Amino acid sequence: MGRVKETFTEPLMKACGVARHLLKSCESLREFESYMFGSSLLGAGSDFDILIVGPPGEALLRLKAELRIAGKELPLDVLYMLPAEAEETGFVTSQGCITLAKLADSEMH
Repeated sequence: MGRVKETFTEPLMKACGVARHLLKSCESLREFESYMFGSSLLGAGSDFDILIVGPPGEALLRLKAELRIAGKELPLDVLYMLPAEAEETGFVTSQGCITLAKLADSEMH
């Protein structure tokens, strides 16, 4: 798991706004399945939990660099999983993960 943490004093952006920002700022997300989960979906919490599912390699390295830049503006807690790991653990379903694309199109918290 990778953490991108900073100290923030401004109120947190809504989950849908974060999803829009990440999809716009991180072009490499198109090559992965991306989700948000945790208390930030309810408008609570101090960070945004993001799950990235996909293969290792150059695209993942590019995505991590893009997320580091986005993390300078947002309190992100990013978890990376291989597709087989996500399927074996059932993490997406058990944690109530919602795709960033669906969040970006919504008016959720």
